[in-house]
Amino acid sequence: MKKSKDEINAFLGRDTEFEGKLSFTGAVRIDGKLSGEIFSSGTLIVGESAVIKAQIHIADMVISGEVHGDIFAEKKIEITVPGKLFGNIKTPKLVLEEGVIFEGNCKMKDLKEETNNDRAVSQKQTESLSVLK
Repeated sequence: MKKSKDEINAFLGRDTEFEGKLSFTGAVRIDGKLSGEIFSSGTLIVGESAVIKAQIHIADMVISGEVHGDIFAEKKIEITVPGKLFGNIKTPKLVLEEGVIFEGNCKMKDLKEETNNDRAVSQKQTESLSVLK
C-alpha cells in the first residue's frame, strides 16, 4: 500500500508534550505542546489546541493553533482562524485568513532561489580573490 503525499505520518495529541528536535517526512499534525526545533521537507499541521515554541525549517505549514518562533518555509505558510503566529517568517507564499494574529516580520522570497544566489555570490567572491593573487 503506497502512502499518499498528504497522509499524516505522526500525530501529537492534545494532552502530549514534546521537547527537543523533531524531523520527519510526509505530514505531521500537532495538537499538543512542542518546544525545540523542527526540520522537515514535508508538511506541518498545527491544530487549534497546539502551542509550539520552536525554530522551524519546513516545506509547507498550516497553522490553526499558536506558534512562537521563526519559520523558514520552502513552499508555503497558511494561517487559519484561530491561528496565532509570533515570530519572523521567510516563505515564497503566505496565506492569512481574516481574523488571524501575526506579529513579526515576513520576507517573501523563494528560499531555493536565495540559496542559489548566495552560492553564485560566494563563487564570484572566490573568483575575485583568485584574480587578486
